Amino acid sequence: MLPLLTAKQIREADAYTIAHEPISSINLMERASKAFVGWFINHFQDKKQSIAVYCGTGNNGGDGLAIARILTDHGYKKLQVKITLFSDKASDDFNANLERLTQTAIPVTEIKASETKFEENADIIIDAMLGSGLNKPLEGDYKNLINYLNNLDKTIVAVDVPTGFYTDGEIPKDAAILKSDITITFQQPKVNFLLPESGPYINCCEIVKIGLNEEFIQSVDTPYYFVEETDIRKISKSRKRFSNKGTYGHALIIAGKDETMGAALLASSACANTGAGLTTACIPQSGLMALNCSMPEVMAIIRKEEETPDIPWDKFAAIGVGPGLGKSTDTLQLLNAILENYKKPIVIDADALNVLGENQQLLTELPEGSILTPHMKEFDRLFGEHDNWWQRIQTAKAKAKELNVYIVLKNDYTITATPDEKLYFNSTGNPAMARGGMGDVLTGVITSLLAQKYSPEEACLLGVYIHGKAGDELALPNRMHVVLPQNVIKQLPTTMAKLNA
Repeated sequence: MLPLLTAKQIREADAYTIAHEPISSINLMERASKAFVGWFINHFQDKKQSIAVYCGTGNNGGDGLAIARILTDHGYKKLQVKITLFSDKASDDFNANLERLTQTAIPVTEIKASETKFEENADIIIDAMLGSGLNKPLEGDYKNLINYLNNLDKTIVAVDVPTGFYTDGEIPKDAAILKSDITITFQQPKVNFLLPESGPYINCCEIVKIGLNEEFIQSVDTPYYFVEETDIRKISKSRKRFSNKGTYGHALIIAGKDETMGAALLASSACANTGAGLTTACIPQSGLMALNCSMPEVMAIIRKEEETPDIPWDKFAAIGVGPGLGKSTDTLQLLNAILENYKKPIVIDADALNVLGENQQLLTELPEGSILTPHMKEFDRLFGEHDNWWQRIQTAKAKAKELNVYIVLKNDYTITATPDEKLYFNSTGNPAMARGGMGDVLTGVITSLLAQKYSPEEACLLGVYIHGKAGDELALPNRMHVVLPQNVIKQLPTTMAKLNA
């Protein structure tokens, strides 16, 4: 897993690399600047476009000065540097790079404190004003400048972090933040890049490696991790010769009612296509024909209104409950029956989560290792209103430990919170998957993996990854605007096979 570092830890990684590579800080800055330029010149190849590099007087500004100088070496001549002199302080590396810049013909303009008139005619703005160390909202001169630049119709490329953006912690709702078209960040994504608050300010993020010491990064004590394909390949199990349906477990999906049978069909189909040896759906009588026609591989237990079905609990290696159930007393009765009779981990989604939110005492009765899969609104119904996503992930971390469960908080980078207070950010999935029914599919996927004897943590990490990866394999190569849940289900076996190739 890739540990995700806070701003303070990133500075510590810089210092450790400088001391132990060894390398001087100015040369590490040069290496980072060259990495930025390497990406930039491959994607902005029109050297006739004019570029303005905005630099603060700290190390992010030092990066900007070096970037401007290196760009001239690559034939970009329509360059100018603008230095924001809003502070009396300047870092040593900024001063060193400013001295180097004077040896070039790049024009330098100073923007002084209390200046109220700005004029920017460049086609591209490179933002190297403040970087990752910000810990309070911008005010005064910086706020005025950011507001001006945000109102221009320019392409903005941020160096490491857009000015005004917090890399970790809560972002004030009224913060002045420069809106970047592209942020080229160093070494790894920042935690807040992976939360929805980044959406208005980071349209696209690209990561360039700058050679920070990997051993140090791996040793840092952090709760935040980014899940990559190499991690998933270590979890995913290939199918063995002489195995049979009993090898891969019997899963039960409790879902659907008369008007929401689609949710039950999607969850059950996803469970079967992810590889459960047997799948049974507990559904209303009205859904039996639809189930038999669409998924003859799935067996059925019929559920009648106001009656708890007679379920042979011991038969099932895993249970998923919630999609399309509604919030009636029937769902509460079903939950009570599950918690009374079934002591293995269960997967809880959708309406079952909403009923839990209305009956908080049931949270303490969940079997150890159970998995909750809420979206944002379901999460807040369970654990109270939150002002931002940073608050939500801290609550998820605390509640996973308190309840000894796993919480899969659905998002662009779906986050799995574990009982040992880890937060794993998933790296797959895309906006084409923003469709009703995708959560039902994920419930089926995770339930199937539990039935196949994956641990709850493995089922969460693998399930979320392959769910998103199947959507990526459909949407990205084909440039599809929308991917339907049923097509993701059909793709799942192929996606899983590729991971085990």
